[in-house]
Amino acid sequence: MRPSLHIIVLLAALATLAATGPALAQSSPALRTTISDPVGPLPDPSHVPLVLPQDIRCRGVEGVQQTCTLFGDPDKVGLYGVIVKWWPGHFSRPHFHDQDRYAYVISGTWWVSTSNVYDERTTYPVHAGSVSIDVKNTVHWDGARTGEKEPAVLELVGMGPVKTIAVDENGKPRPGR
Repeated sequence: MRPSLHIIVLLAALATLAATGPALAQSSPALRTTISDPVGPLPDPSHVPLVLPQDIRCRGVEGVQQTCTLFGDPDKVGLYGVIVKWWPGHFSRPHFHDQDRYAYVISGTWWVSTSNVYDERTTYPVHAGSVSIDVKNTVHWDGARTGEKEPAVLELVGMGPVKTIAVDENGKPRPGR
């Protein structure tokens, strides 16, 4: 049985709070700030590495589908996180991954099917705020239906390397292209 992503995040937050407890509390009202106070210095990148929005690299075609790497690399060993954007009217085809991947729908509506046969009428709407797992070695496909007002934007987190394997109508891997 897999723990849900919500439980994992909650346990991590509780462990952090327990480890730092009093350090998170402010000791004096004189140390509190408002949005109109000056900003502090840029955090030390060896403590808090930052990637600014303009430095996030995306591949794919804007208006169709894009994958933007936040951290790590799905093609290399280790933890990775990507943003996937599906514009209305665009879908992947039936496939599976050889590793579990955890998805959070940031915005829009993500349409998903677990059918081996590509037929957009078999897709189910997964709305912003939802969490899902692409269970390894199980067929699915996804995208955004025509008529949606905005792209479906997801964050995917997993362990690399991860392979995506296209399948035929029987769910069997297609020969490599």
